[in-house]
Amino acid sequence: MSLYEELQYRGMIKDVSNETLAKDALDNKKVRFYCGFDPSGDSLTVGHLVQVIRIRLLQKYGHTAIVLIGGATGLIGDPKMTSERKLLTLENSLNNAEKIKKQLEDLLKNTEQTIFVNNYDWLKDINLISFLRDYGKYFSINYMLSKDVVQRRLETGISYTEFSYMLLQSIDWLYLYEKYNCLIQFGGSDQWGNITSGLELIKKKSGHEDAIGLSSPLLLKADGEKFGKSESGALFLDKNLTSAYEVYQYFLNTRDSDLETYFKVLTLLPKEEINNLIENNNLNSSERLAQKRLASEIVLFLHGEAELDNAIRISNNFFNGDFDNLTSEDFSNIVKTIPSTTIEDNSNILDVLVESKLSISKREAREFIDNGSISLGQEKVTSVNFLISKSNSYFSKYQVLRRGKKKFQVIIIK
Repeated sequence: MSLYEELQYRGMIKDVSNETLAKDALDNKKVRFYCGFDPSGDSLTVGHLVQVIRIRLLQKYGHTAIVLIGGATGLIGDPKMTSERKLLTLENSLNNAEKIKKQLEDLLKNTEQTIFVNNYDWLKDINLISFLRDYGKYFSINYMLSKDVVQRRLETGISYTEFSYMLLQSIDWLYLYEKYNCLIQFGGSDQWGNITSGLELIKKKSGHEDAIGLSSPLLLKADGEKFGKSESGALFLDKNLTSAYEVYQYFLNTRDSDLETYFKVLTLLPKEEINNLIENNNLNSSERLAQKRLASEIVLFLHGEAELDNAIRISNNFFNGDFDNLTSEDFSNIVKTIPSTTIEDNSNILDVLVESKLSISKREAREFIDNGSISLGQEKVTSVNFLISKSNSYFSKYQVLRRGKKKFQVIIIK
């Protein structure tokens, strides 16, 4: 399978400016391509993993990545579909850019095939007159208004600042094209308007038509929900913001309908192995072997073997009821991924069962206790007068309240 065919197989191509040129460049040459990351925060999220894996795939075939960190464009803000972005300070943007660069250096590793640049280094030197004369004159307002994101914002309003974003991204590609012979820009489909604007600028300024724009579909769940969001919010690639265990649990809970897509765009597992995993999952989905493999591959890539082993240890100990071998830090990670209820010290078991929604009433709670359905930690609860307290909890703070085998909550004692 050629690189272009593999990109198609993995669902990584949505738009292409010139398919003939794209196939020739990707399959028959060794070229430089660029992918940009704006430092809107101090860490990338799991959603950015799609771009990172795509970079690794192109590098695998011998191409060189130019990883652009948008220290300057981060000050402007890529237009959202809904509203204006909050402006960052220069200090925040540059600090975030350095942190994101470090994350990407750790993930990409291959220094011979990776060039890191920050667009603040060249955009900061363009004065207003030069911006308008040397670049602005090549952009028609009618052309800019036709872009999808601008069209969607016209009703609610868009500032001139965000309206100008596509010019800055176009200047970036022109700069990389001239300085590094960067022939390809690859981005998400929401960047297609900016990508084609860059193509136009290169054509008009250089007179050449050898640059190629490619986009990939935005990754959504099978039901249309946004990928990469957990109950507690975004999943960050910085393990100090989102633990390896949280990432592991997120992908361990992947629905069967999303598995094939996730394997294709979030891992570099070969086609045959992906097909075998999906086929085996279809035959016996209850064991969730495919989910375990997906979660393991992603955590291993992001955080390494030691963090993966730790995530599996926490998961196995908790779900097998081996709570004595969990640490306080383990519990603090667990409560970020499963339901929890905070109670006062010395709370009656009936009240807690109702508050945690493990029963709908005290009467039902009594029935559950009487028939032996309720356990706290590793012990059955046999008395309706039982009190949950710091003294009978783990680390004077945590307990696990279960109803039957599958209904449970982590209880946090104040």
